[in-house]
Amino acid sequence: MNKRIELLLENYPQLDVCVSDILRAYEALRDAYAAGNKLLLCGNGGSASDADHISGELLKGFQSKRPLSAEQTEALGEELASNLQQSLPAIPLTAFAALSTAYTNDVTAEHIYAQLTLGLGKPGDILLGISTSGNAINVGHALTVARAQGMKTIGLTGQSGGAMKPLCDICICAPSSETFRIQEYHLPIYHVLCLLVEDHFFG
Repeated sequence: MNKRIELLLENYPQLDVCVSDILRAYEALRDAYAAGNKLLLCGNGGSASDADHISGELLKGFQSKRPLSAEQTEALGEELASNLQQSLPAIPLTAFAALSTAYTNDVTAEHIYAQLTLGLGKPGDILLGISTSGNAINVGHALTVARAQGMKTIGLTGQSGGAMKPLCDICICAPSSETFRIQEYHLPIYHVLCLLVEDHFFG
């Protein structure tokens, strides 16, 4: 078993039921990044914070330093290059304040993430939708758009999977029905996903 997964289960043995889907999600992310694609993320409330958090772990070094290549260093110069890190593209759809408020005012709040997915996503990209209940309407609409565009869809949710489960190619269902407990499980789940991806590309 992978050392990252072993450590995850040592600290959170309850997540044994999620291991298969975690590994499937990792493989999807690995393959998407290897093909030059990107990750879009969305969620509400604490899950919006998680979307931002995940993007932060991918867009810069997490546990690896990720130095730039010799070619990049030559092009940028040693001083600038030494302060930059290799990056894996991850866009939190929570970050578009101007568009989100305009869309809420002019159209409808529940389709914001769907609009952003339509505008930013392309075939081969991945959308990660986060919802503790699995029933976030705006996340569900985004997953529907992603699938229609030829993107892969991953869900991070609670025990039942909720309404978004059938919209996901892979759904990681944290083993609880309590919102705060699901959120507590989501953190180690997405941390191990980020670590597995980072190990592959930069380890």
